[in-house]
Amino acid sequence: MFDEELDLEELLDLAEKKQYLKLKERLVDLNEVDIALFIEELDSEKTVVVFRMLPKELATDVFACLPVEKQQHIINSITDRELNFIMDDLFVDDAVDMLEELPATIVKRVLQNASPDTRKLINQFLKYPENSAGSIMTAEYVGLKKRMTVEQAFAYIRKHGVDKETIYTCYVMDDKRHLEGVVTVKDLLMNPYETVIGEIMDTRVIKAVTTEDREEVVDTFNKYDLLSLPVVDQEDRLVGIITVDDAVDVMEQEATEDFEKMAAMLPSERPYLKTSVLQLAKNRILWLLILMLSSTITGSILAEYEAAFAAVPLLVTFIPMLMSTGGNSGSQSSTMIIRGMSVGEIEPSDILKVIWKEVRVGVICGLCLAVVNYVRLIIIYPGREMICLTVVLSIFLSLSSRKPSAVRCRSGPRS
Repeated sequence: MFDEELDLEELLDLAEKKQYLKLKERLVDLNEVDIALFIEELDSEKTVVVFRMLPKELATDVFACLPVEKQQHIINSITDRELNFIMDDLFVDDAVDMLEELPATIVKRVLQNASPDTRKLINQFLKYPENSAGSIMTAEYVGLKKRMTVEQAFAYIRKHGVDKETIYTCYVMDDKRHLEGVVTVKDLLMNPYETVIGEIMDTRVIKAVTTEDREEVVDTFNKYDLLSLPVVDQEDRLVGIITVDDAVDVMEQEATEDFEKMAAMLPSERPYLKTSVLQLAKNRILWLLILMLSSTITGSILAEYEAAFAAVPLLVTFIPMLMSTGGNSGSQSSTMIIRGMSVGEIEPSDILKVIWKEVRVGVICGLCLAVVNYVRLIIIYPGREMICLTVVLSIFLSLSSRKPSAVRCRSGPRS
């Protein structure tokens, strides 16, 4: 593990000195994620050299953990035979994620070097709508028959479970692949070998449909604390499963998207350091323009009270405080609502309930801040009770009215 910077520096030093035999001995004892992190630090030439020295099975696991730029470079540098082994050994969901990011010419070569069965599965997955359950599922699951005994089930798992994404949860199907139940390895271990699967399987299966939105899938994982979720087609035939690691990836992507929207930015799917300057500017400029132009409304309103400001210049000094307090209040409200929508606690249909609750919260906060400010202003500016009252009334109205607007800005459909 790279908990200490010294480990990574030592490996880089071995690669720089071309002590590849010693480097290989160190790498085979590491986790594939850590090996991928090490390869990311290498230049183009050493990337291929180090990747080729890895055992085939480990190389495939490492390949799945690499960023798409490194994957593309490796694909362009290895032989068709090596590429064929990687594609046939990759989990289908990892292969699909990679192909969605690669240029068309490289995708064509990758598919040409995959086995017919793998190519068929990949093409099937690529046809599912973006952000659907079908687009993030994998076909590597253990499927059993309800007429099997526990002993036969264990024999099947030992034979076919090596390349499966998970073997803890097994799915029971009929001859036409209709999903009938689910059984865990714990269930199998706790029953005699002669017990029939149909007698111990759970028929109350929690499942998703291929066209279901992936955010709904994440909500299902959160609600039922699942490790995996079966995915069926419109005819209730099992076509794949979604594992918890894929659900966590979706959670991270959706949370990032929500934070970017909250910050008035167009969402970006690429990491910050790997996104070009022009793309970052493009993601921000639209909302900056909108916010800049909308701020002119505030200026127009202030211009209407130019005479009042000229008569009582002291009022101008309170404008930054009023705008800042109102903005902070709106940010607090937006953060809470976005968080609630992200974890499924708030739906767009709850907008009236949310507005009513936020208005009441705004009134309470406004009263508290108004009282504190009134006392403070009376002490600082004695004899100017009307100015003090005007300022605290403005604070109260600002906090009370900011809440509904913050709700409305997030009540539309989410991508």
